Amino acid sequence: MMNRSEIARYARALRERLEGHRLAGWEPPLAAERIAPDLPAHTDHVQASPVTSSAPAETPRESGSSEKTLELLRGEVAGCSRCRLHEGRAQAVFGVGDPNARLMFVGEGPGSEEDRQGEPFVGPAGQLLDKIIVAMGLRRADVYIANVVKCRPPNNRNPRSDEMEACRGYLDQQIGRVAPEVIVALGTVAARALVGGELSMGKMRGRFHHYGEVPVMPTYHPAYLLRTPSEKRKVWEDIQQVMARLELGPDESPRSA
Repeated sequence: MMNRSEIARYARALRERLEGHRLAGWEPPLAAERIAPDLPAHTDHVQASPVTSSAPAETPRESGSSEKTLELLRGEVAGCSRCRLHEGRAQAVFGVGDPNARLMFVGEGPGSEEDRQGEPFVGPAGQLLDKIIVAMGLRRADVYIANVVKCRPPNNRNPRSDEMEACRGYLDQQIGRVAPEVIVALGTVAARALVGGELSMGKMRGRFHHYGEVPVMPTYHPAYLLRTPSEKRKVWEDIQQVMARLELGPDESPRSA
């Protein structure tokens, strides 16, 4: 039986989760809110993951080595001129977050605000991503966020294949050093870069794919959700599968699962 302090902590976490749902636009029906506030309204449409194996074993590494390696890599990216994208950037946009995060988000490339600030997902799409992270019961500092390419494509176009290939080594090293248990691929470009193939997002999302041995959940990019808010429910269904894989609950810290 939980004591009073544990009950209070659980209730506070539950309120924060519900607030995250509300801000992200995921309002559960009243009955579901009372019983299981993080369930979608129509659970019969949620696709079960075909992946049944346990999360991959963590890559052995010394304490603090990931952060040091990532900082060295950040310096290399800052001076990179491997492709044409460096010609129009204000600065390279490397990555941000916990260098030992269990969960990693990967998008396609920085936009204008990211190019200005030097940090991924800080514009309107980034604000929506932050709300999704809060709805998971996490903080932005608990996860790691990066992009396939580190420099802004002109006029926010999709990065081209040669640009992604030039930048691919950086992303591979980021994933290797962070060693996440799960990756969420935000948008079709990021999903295809990580898992290959030419499937549409509609056919990729809803189930886990793999980058090496790491499970990858493709889902719609937050920028797409800003244009098409009716698709938020699908993203939340995908995110719930990620939460289940990481055993995240409203009263659990991101490192305790």
